[in-house]
Amino acid sequence: MTPVRIGLAALALLSGALAAACDRRGLRRPFLVFKPLATSLVILVALAARTPVPPLYKTLILAGLGFSLAGDVALMFPERLFPAGLAAFLAAQVLYILAFRPGAGRPVSVWLLLPFMVYGLLMFRILAPRLGPLKLPVFIYVVAITVMAWLAAERFVYFGGTKPLLAFAGAVLFLVSDSVLAYDRFARKISPAQLLILGTYFPAQVLIALSV
Repeated sequence: MTPVRIGLAALALLSGALAAACDRRGLRRPFLVFKPLATSLVILVALAARTPVPPLYKTLILAGLGFSLAGDVALMFPERLFPAGLAAFLAAQVLYILAFRPGAGRPVSVWLLLPFMVYGLLMFRILAPRLGPLKLPVFIYVVAITVMAWLAAERFVYFGGTKPLLAFAGAVLFLVSDSVLAYDRFARKISPAQLLILGTYFPAQVLIALSV
């Protein structure tokens, strides 16, 4: 973990905190700057990794972060671009799944999958009554993000070590962030929703970037 990466990670978290504060206070223009800036800094965290890692892992994480940036921009205009944001983040989850998936011949645990599957099904059941035409896309997204978190857990259990742990922690925070976002949008409004969403989302992406 180089000082450059630590510095970039700190700046990303600071920018994310400023985005959350601006949104909370209704400062629209600074919010439109700080939110994508934070994700751009997260991309630099992954890009600056010097420790040898499988090249494909780094490529997949960077691609996932790139789609996340596109999703961030779309979700700054949710009334018009929510489906586009959902599609961009779905692509990010698929790329993270490919990064975290076990290699050939490595076993996976059904018991480790079970809590993630139960959580995903419960979340979808809560959201389903108000999803309307978004029911299928949201179901696909819930499946993708829960599989992503499960495979991150599998990777940590199989390999151990700091970087798989960072990826797993990031995946869980990502799952929490998107759960709050979906619950606030489709089930019941939560007063500090955006603070909770961004307060878990940016640390999640930083941790995943640091796993490279």
